[in-house]
Formats: sequence, C-alpha cells, structure tokens
Amino acid sequence: MSAPDFDIHYVAQLARLKLSPEEETQLGAQLGNILGYIAKLKEVDVTGVEPTAHAFPMVNVFRADETSPGLTNEDALRNAPKRASGLFIVPKVVE
Repeated sequence: MSAPDFDIHYVAQLARLKLSPEEETQLGAQLGNILGYIAKLKEVDVTGVEPTAHAFPMVNVFRADETSPGLTNEDALRNAPKRASGLFIVPKVVE
C-alpha cells in the first residue's frame, strides 16, 4: 500500500476508530509519511544481508545447569513461623 493508495476511512474502520474530519486529515498525513518512509526502506540494497530477529547476535546468557547441594530440612524450616514434623504449617485457605 503506497502513500496515495491508502484509505484513511478503511484504516479507521479496521482499528474501530471514529475519527472527526480534522483527525482524518491529521492521521492521514501522518500515515502517508510513515508509508513514505517504508517506501524509502524498500529502496535500500540488502543483497548479502541475512534476515535476523535481532540487530546484533544474541548469545545464551544462562549458566551451565550443574547440580549443587540444596538446603537441609532444618535450614529450610529455620525461619518458618510454624512447623510440625519437618513441614511448614500454613493457614487453611480452602473453606
């Protein structure tokens, strides 16, 4: 869709917008400018440029998945307000 080809009424209908005549004029000009910039981008020679999802290479930033010793039961329950038989005691939430 080039700048002179688009219909602001159709675009407003797709977006479910009710525009006043002043808004139609203003938004029509803005959308025309945007479509003009897109037309300029289409003129750029991109031969030899691979399509990418990011502007620069992304690398996995996660650390290696290695096992490590966990908390003991006593350490896990150390700050528990209530406990019994090695378990947390919590308020009943189901009626």
